[in-house]
Amino acid sequence: MTDKVSENMADKKIPSGEVGGRLVVLGAGESGAGAAVLAKKQGFDVFVSDMSKIADKYKKLLDDHHIAWEECQHTEEKILAADEIIKSPGIPDTAPMVSKAIAKGIHIISEIEFAGRYTQSKMICITGSNGKTTTTSLIYHIFRQAGYDAGLAGNIGRSLALQVAEDPHEYYIIELSSFQLDNMYQFRANIAILLNITPDHLDRYDNNMQNYTDAKMRILQNQTPQDAFIYWADDPVIAKELKKYDIKAVQCPFSDVKKSGVIGYIEEGQYKLEYPTPFNMEQESLSLTGRHNIYNSLAAGLAANIAGIKKESIRKSLSDFPGVEHRLEKVCDVRGVHYVNDSKATNVDACWYALESMKTKVVLIVGGKDKGNDYSPLLPLISEKCSALVYLGADNRKLHDTFDQLGLPVRDTHSMRECVDACYELAQPGETVLLSPCCASFDLFKNMEDRGDQFKALARSL
Repeated sequence: MTDKVSENMADKKIPSGEVGGRLVVLGAGESGAGAAVLAKKQGFDVFVSDMSKIADKYKKLLDDHHIAWEECQHTEEKILAADEIIKSPGIPDTAPMVSKAIAKGIHIISEIEFAGRYTQSKMICITGSNGKTTTTSLIYHIFRQAGYDAGLAGNIGRSLALQVAEDPHEYYIIELSSFQLDNMYQFRANIAILLNITPDHLDRYDNNMQNYTDAKMRILQNQTPQDAFIYWADDPVIAKELKKYDIKAVQCPFSDVKKSGVIGYIEEGQYKLEYPTPFNMEQESLSLTGRHNIYNSLAAGLAANIAGIKKESIRKSLSDFPGVEHRLEKVCDVRGVHYVNDSKATNVDACWYALESMKTKVVLIVGGKDKGNDYSPLLPLISEKCSALVYLGADNRKLHDTFDQLGLPVRDTHSMRECVDACYELAQPGETVLLSPCCASFDLFKNMEDRGDQFKALARSL
């Protein structure tokens, strides 16, 4: 690490936990199971409860560590006897058992918050409504290629708590959702990255944008003058929010153009960073293309430069990064039609960026579990870029209400098989079939990955 930001990254202090107390973990996925293992190692009396079935690999992990668990139920007397609860990010505060715990005054935290108590490793944390998985993966790629001892955690990678317990690293590159940030209190990001804030998950935030914004801004909490805060200077929500905060970290704004105050930008075809030491490379050498990926590459480069990674290593990694699965992933060409999987586009802004990057006419697949979306910002771009629309959801009424006015050919589908068949009929040679749904996947699919995997398999079988 370089400069004052890096000199003190090892100064983190571990808050004392009530070792030996009763700790309950709600949710036994990657996050919950990992938290339970760490809690057991730290001497807690641990109980894990999940309202769904627990995957066999997590049952084995819990059994191997002699941790008590239950599935398909919540036993109230066991849960409400907790001194502290670790809640998986997918569980809302409105869930009945969580509401009862809150009413009883039981402290509820996230797995990330809990893991942070038991490590002095350096934390590079990334959040934002869009681009965080790509940016997180790119930073991890740079660190690993440079030979740094880094772990990938949070929304992607393995459980941070499990890594802290059994496979510790000097650095952790952590993707943080708003849900995880909601239940983080003492955790400190040595390098915090805030990419953007646009409407998303409003159904979890009482359809109140400010509530969602406040969650994202929590990435700043506990930062010190020895830390760094990297953010997109042109985001109007971030610009407004920053006026409310006493930011102690070194501020590192970036933009796609050079302007006063920014330290990362594009100028005359050159990718440039000014802090903590000058860095530049040809923009056309960046492996990620599209305007949104300029932001992702600038944020990642700044984090790597602040961490003291050698310039030649940063340059090489920014040039050879292979991209992220389910994010503008090229799948195949069939009859001259390009098939692109952007299943990670679970909000309107992500779909907007995907469409904006398209160079051909598009048959757009959109739809899923609505999260309080306002689709109207897409209307001009869909009118310009799209030749047809395919709706994919259990309930497509809101899509019809918004987009049918454009007069484009439209197909209603309720399974991925129906969807791909419709695209095959509609798309003309030279066009692109783009799965960029704007919505969550849980109405028809297990998750976003399942949606993307089904799309890829069916497209390749055409």
